[in-house]
Amino acid sequence: MDKKRNQTYETSYTTGGNHLGSGRDSITDSQLDPNGAEKAGKESLGMRTALGTDRKNNCLIFLTVILLATGASFIFQQIASDPSLNIAMIYVLGLFMVARYTDGYVFGLLFAVCSVVCVNFFFTYPYRDLNFSMEGYQVTFAGMLIIAMITSAMTTNMKEQAAALAEQEKLLMEAQKEKMRANLLRAVSHDIRTPLTSIIGNSSSLLEMGEQLTPEEKHRLAANIQDDANWLLNMVENLLSVTRIDSETAQVKKSYEAVDEVVESSVARFHKRFSEAEVKVKVPEQVVMAMMDAMLIEQVIINILQNAQLHAHSKKPLELMVEEDDQSVIFHIRDHGDGIDEEKLDTIFDGEGYRASSQESDSHKGMGIGLSICKTIVLAHGGTIEAVNHEDGAEFWFSLPKEMEE
Repeated sequence: MDKKRNQTYETSYTTGGNHLGSGRDSITDSQLDPNGAEKAGKESLGMRTALGTDRKNNCLIFLTVILLATGASFIFQQIASDPSLNIAMIYVLGLFMVARYTDGYVFGLLFAVCSVVCVNFFFTYPYRDLNFSMEGYQVTFAGMLIIAMITSAMTTNMKEQAAALAEQEKLLMEAQKEKMRANLLRAVSHDIRTPLTSIIGNSSSLLEMGEQLTPEEKHRLAANIQDDANWLLNMVENLLSVTRIDSETAQVKKSYEAVDEVVESSVARFHKRFSEAEVKVKVPEQVVMAMMDAMLIEQVIINILQNAQLHAHSKKPLELMVEEDDQSVIFHIRDHGDGIDEEKLDTIFDGEGYRASSQESDSHKGMGIGLSICKTIVLAHGGTIEAVNHEDGAEFWFSLPKEMEE
């Protein structure tokens, strides 16, 4: 076994192709990875099976439509005095159906040829006989064939364009999801490092210098550890909330919820951590209903309230206001503090710090991940979220559609 493992393979290139190695020294993918070769063989077999199934489906659609069109034409021939126009329209309709529900151009063009033959054989004098020699027939049938072919080509082209647009939208969604993942990872890298570093430092001080510290100093270090641990718990809750978003569609399961109840629950959860904070709440007097995942929207409100409480550097009350219009419900959360750096307003939800310089932001726990998750949640609801400055601080607002999107 060791001899085989240490064997050196000589690589030679031939001028006739991409062959690598020769004789007993050449190795193949199947030798290196038999399971990989078996998997590739199964995938190849699956592709051939799928192609065969598609071909059968296309043939079945083609035969079904041509038979139905011919049958309907016989009916019109019996009940109409001049069925020529009706018969032609039936086959044109059948052509649209074949071009729409089969793959490629082949079956649409084949249907165009067959429709001309059927009209000539079954519905044109002399009946039950192919005859293109009568005066005017050549032009008529050539025109019908050209129209049918053009119709088939246009329908197939439109279908291909629709498929291309769908693929482009899928790629765009994938790019958006990748950007969200990157933003979350960037935010996590900072928001985990800072409290963990603090916990390690404070716990080390307690263990190594416990006998030399006063009770007040021990209490302060323990309180710092508890605060950092609560911060990590809050961050884990944020990360878990993202798992409620469908990974394929980037959407959430929504139901009608009373906005005032969601706001009340959010403020109550916020006060559990910041009992000294004051929040002025203003909601419409009438009950406002909106489509949402209530747990996720509560997380958004809590994140923004915590963000304002920690970074506004103000003792003035926070303001939480809700308003509505015909299409959406808008949440406003306003503080009266330092405001947001203007150059960071556009990237505030991308997991970056926003009020202080990079040196200062490393000295305390940021809310990068919280704001990034806020954006992810709101976008998954089909809403919008923004941050702006006002004359006395900063304001975050986000909107949610009232109705279920079609």
